[in-house]
Formats: sequence, structure tokens, C-alpha cells
Amino acid sequence: MWKKRVMVVLALIQISIFLLIGRLVQIQLVSTESFSVKKVNLIEESVAQRTQELMIDDGRGMFTDRNGKPLTKQYIPSLVLFPFLKTMKWPVEQVANILHISPQVIIDQLQKAKEPFVLTMDSHPFVLSEKQMEKINQLHIPGVFAVNKQYPLEKVYAPHLIGFTRADSRLLRSRYPKRHLPPHTEVGIHGLQKAFDEFLIPEGETKLLYHVDAEGGPLFGLDVKYSDPSNPFYPVSVKTTMDRDLQKIAERAADEHHLKKGGIVLLDIPTNSVLAMVSRPDMDPRNPYKNHGAENQMVLPQIPGSVFKTVVAAAALEKGMVSSTEMFDCGKKIDGVTPDRDHDYGTLGFEESFAVSCNNAFATLGKKLVEQEPDILETYAKKLGLYPLAGWRGDVYHETDFKQFPEERKGTIWHDERDKHVPLAVAQTSIGQKDVRVSPLGVANMMATIARNGEARQVRAVDKILYKNGTTLFTFPQQTFSDEPPISSVTANQLQRLLRKVVTDKQGTGRRFQSLPYAVAGKSGTAETGKKLANEELVNKWFAGYFPADAPKYALVVVELDCHSSRTVTNDIFFDLVQKIYEFDKQDKKSE
Repeated sequence: MWKKRVMVVLALIQISIFLLIGRLVQIQLVSTESFSVKKVNLIEESVAQRTQELMIDDGRGMFTDRNGKPLTKQYIPSLVLFPFLKTMKWPVEQVANILHISPQVIIDQLQKAKEPFVLTMDSHPFVLSEKQMEKINQLHIPGVFAVNKQYPLEKVYAPHLIGFTRADSRLLRSRYPKRHLPPHTEVGIHGLQKAFDEFLIPEGETKLLYHVDAEGGPLFGLDVKYSDPSNPFYPVSVKTTMDRDLQKIAERAADEHHLKKGGIVLLDIPTNSVLAMVSRPDMDPRNPYKNHGAENQMVLPQIPGSVFKTVVAAAALEKGMVSSTEMFDCGKKIDGVTPDRDHDYGTLGFEESFAVSCNNAFATLGKKLVEQEPDILETYAKKLGLYPLAGWRGDVYHETDFKQFPEERKGTIWHDERDKHVPLAVAQTSIGQKDVRVSPLGVANMMATIARNGEARQVRAVDKILYKNGTTLFTFPQQTFSDEPPISSVTANQLQRLLRKVVTDKQGTGRRFQSLPYAVAGKSGTAETGKKLANEELVNKWFAGYFPADAPKYALVVVELDCHSSRTVTNDIFFDLVQKIYEFDKQDKKSE
């Protein structure tokens, strides 16, 4: 009996030994780079336990504005010191002398250090000059390095457009299953960071590191290693079309006028590119989705109200439905019968009807147009670059439908095709109500199209992707908007005159902008949303236009969403921005 027990015990011991050996083989040989369900890299973890390191660059690509100014992160010439310096004699006075500071500043920070650190002054990195960097590195002091270290910008520019990243190991594996990337690698979640993630994803990090013993002392002498991917082409930089200074101006205007919901789109008309984009509510970087802060309202469909009358005007002009003698009863509502006591302008011609935004005039024209050609409003919305999508899309290498604005959503004009046969539904649609939804980006594009004499193009936010050495990896060309033939130059000139009259007419809805240093052409809009707050109806308030009217350079849209009609700030922001952009241009000319 006891022999049987011994045999069982020996068998169990033998099985345990085999299991242990198998586990060791798995750890040491088989799953060294992907251990357990968490895919832990055991080699990296073991090295990390006996290594102190300082990351110089995370390897992810960056964004710049059109002038090369950084939008997401910057590189600051910094002095890196390793903690083992406090246990050895080194020429601290010589380094301090190069930096023109007291040696005690360096010594004090070194005494507190347990890991490699950057020398600071007033809680900010001490910024070195090129000459100082060169002199320090020529000393070849172990543990003392002058490097260009990466830092996030203190100010986050255009967060809704640029977007954000986060570490998400599951998303990383699903998006890049064939690439061996550390699980803490950040991926683009939103905006341009998401759209360009495949170009921006790091080849590897750049670090300064050295091996330590259990006491934290140097394990293999004082040899600090510089570790980098050694790829002269990466990381890349994405050169946007934005202007950082104009973006600052736009953001400040939104904040100063307390814009709660809505935003600003500023386009460069000659290149049809985004110069600035602001969306509110603002985004909290620590919790982007809080209070819908991550939503970029500028690329989402909104109710446009009277701004949409521009489409009806374009169709009516091109189809010859407008005559100088035809008059419209602007004392009536869109049914042509009920008196409009809030907006009784009397009997007006076509141009005056556009200037004062007469609802009955455009309801009447819309009904005539749709009766003759049911799809005419969609056709002219496309011709003007308004609908269904305004952002750049096309082929980029292996991707056949690359979108620069990944969150942009298609607009709508008709939710139900049967409404085209219902006069009241057509009338409501013709004044930008009912089911009409277009993005502020699309509205800005419409204004730019008219200013360019009818040439509609897709809107770009990115111009180029550049390799690390400055050469071009990819250029995003200017692209036509759709296959629809453009409006005629005659129609475009007539629309320009109409938009200018909105400002110059004594009753025009944009007459406030007559005093601006740049002549403005544009269209207002007040859209009913069907929402109420404290028993007061909420509206979307728009002003969309371009300037200078005689030599168009900028297209600008300001929209306040879900606001009280009596307390809107749309016109205040538009006025303020045109004034500040004029001053910006004057300053820009002086510096040339």
C-alpha cells in the first residue's frame, strides 16, 4: 500500500516538474513578447525593472499650421540630467557657466531627483540656445545631455478639428494587427488625429536610458544609451491649412462673446481651405465626451433657415424665373394668405426680398421650381458646394475613400420624397426649414463658391504630409465638388450682388456690417428648431458671408445653435472677427 502511495507522490512530483518546465519554456522562449491574455512583453518588462529612462520623443507624428507653427506639440532644447551625477564629481560649475545660472540651481534639482529629469526654471523647462547645446554636448559628461525634447503645447488649438488620442490596446490591435506596437501606444480617436492615424502612428520612441542595480546605481558603468528608431523619414508631420494666429483670434471671439453652442468656420477662398474652425461647447481634454464636448458642430448637419434661400435664388436666376418687374407680397406668410405681422415688408421685388429675407417670396419661387423640376433644390445645393458633404475625400494610397473630416455627416433636404408634391412642405423647405439640414462647413463652402464665380470645390483642412526630413510624402490636391456642372458666371455675379445688397440695403438683414473696414457680402438666417427653454422658443442664428466683397479672400460663417432669438451673439462675433481679421492682414503686410 505504501509503495503505491510513493509511486503516486513521485508521479505527481514528476508531473509538477514537467508543468514547471513547460511554463518556463513558455515564459523564456515561446511567449516572451506576448505573455498572457494581456499580451505583456516580458523582455521589455524585465529590462524596465533594471532601467531608468527619459522619453525624448514618443514617435507619433505632429500637426503644424500652414506656416509650420506647431499645433499639438513642440520641441524645446532642454538639459537632461541623470540622478547618478549626485554621487560623482563632475564639472557642474562649467555647465552652469554655459547656462549663465548658479551651480546651486542644478545641484538643488539634482539632489531631489530619483530618475532622469529636465532642468527647469520657474516650473518650465530651461530653454537652451543652439550654442549652449553644442557647448554642453562637446563636454561629453556622462549623464548630461542637451537634447530637443518633445512637450505638449500648453494651448490646445482647434481641439474639435485636430481631435485627440488615447492609449487603447484593444483598438490598437484591431486597427494594426500586423504591427508590433507597445500596448501603451496612443491611437487617434477623433478628428484629424483619427483620420491620419495610420501616418502618425509611431515607429518607436526616442529615449535616453541607463541600467541600474537594486540601489539605483549604474549597473554597467556610466554609459547612458540613446535609443531611437533610426528612421530618417519618421515621424511625419501633417501640414494643415490652418493659420494658428487666426485660430487664436476666432477662439478668443467665441469666448469673449460667451458662445455656448455653435461655432465659427473661416475659409481661405483662393485655396478653399480651413483657416480656423471653432466649435462650442468646448472640449475638456480630460473628459472629451462630457456635455457632448467632443462633437464638432461645424461638420454636423444643422437647420439653416434663411441661409438656404441662397440655393433657391441660384436656381431661380439660372432658370430664368426672376424678372425685374415681378413683385412679392412680403406682408404674407409662406402660404401667401396669412398676414405676417412680425415681418411685414409690404410688396417688394426679388432683390429687395432677398435683402430683407422675405419668406413668402422664396416659398413662392421654391414651389414653382420644384413643380417644374422635383430635384432642383438638391441639384443647386450640390452646384454651390453645400450638400451633401463639403469636406475633402478621395484616394490616398490604398484607401479609396479617405476623408479629412471623419466626423462629417451628410446633409438632407428632403426626408420624404412625397413632400415634393405638398405645396406647404415645399414652401417650408425653400426657406430652410422642415427637413433641411446642412453643416456650417457646407454653408461656408457655398459662400466661397459664389465668391469664386461659381467654381465649387471640396474643402481641405490638410495640405500635405511631410517626412521628417521635410520632403513631401503626400499632397492633397484641390478637387472639384461634384459632377454637377457649375452655375454660370452670370448667375454667380447676380448672387454676389444679392449677397452684397443684404449688407448695403437700408432694410437689409446684414446692414450692421456696413461700417466694417472690409466690405462684406452675406446672408443671415434664423431657423426655428422646435425646441423651447423657459417657455421661449430656441432658434439657430446664422450669418454667412465673404469679404472683401470686391476681391474675395475669406468666407466666414458664424452660427449660434439652440439660442434665444432675443439674446443671440452671432452678429457680434461676425462683426468682431471681420474687424480683427482686417487688423491681422494690416499687420501681416507690415511684416512682409
